[in-house]
Amino acid sequence: MNEREHAKIFFNFLEGGPVEITASFPAGEIKDTLDNLKTSANGENEEWTKLYVEFAKTAEEEGFKEIAAKFKLISKVEKAHEERFKKLYSNLEEGKVFVRNAKLIWKCRNCGHLHEGIKAPETCPLCMHPQSFFELQNSNF
Repeated sequence: MNEREHAKIFFNFLEGGPVEITASFPAGEIKDTLDNLKTSANGENEEWTKLYVEFAKTAEEEGFKEIAAKFKLISKVEKAHEERFKKLYSNLEEGKVFVRNAKLIWKCRNCGHLHEGIKAPETCPLCMHPQSFFELQNSNF
């Protein structure tokens, strides 16, 4: 989610030349969707409550105030990612991903078909893509 852009932000602070990176990264396991969402939420929590806090502190101590500020701003994005994963986890666990209590507008992410109802269609009547392509219509413009 946004991580590529975050990497580009920090890459632009580099002044050129070779960069050697020696590190290991946890690959994790691919499990069922609920487990994956929980693991992802926990990972985002660690990023915004620990990792980016420490990165910002180190950058500040080393005199990189602008970089420290970027870490602090990105930690807010990571917090929003955690909240999003938790909400999706809750909706999935409660069977509310494609069904709601009131009529809403569901949009097919493939063809743009709009459907009004308490649940997304099993199959898009326009492009025939499965229900998994539907999301709630967003009106944030």
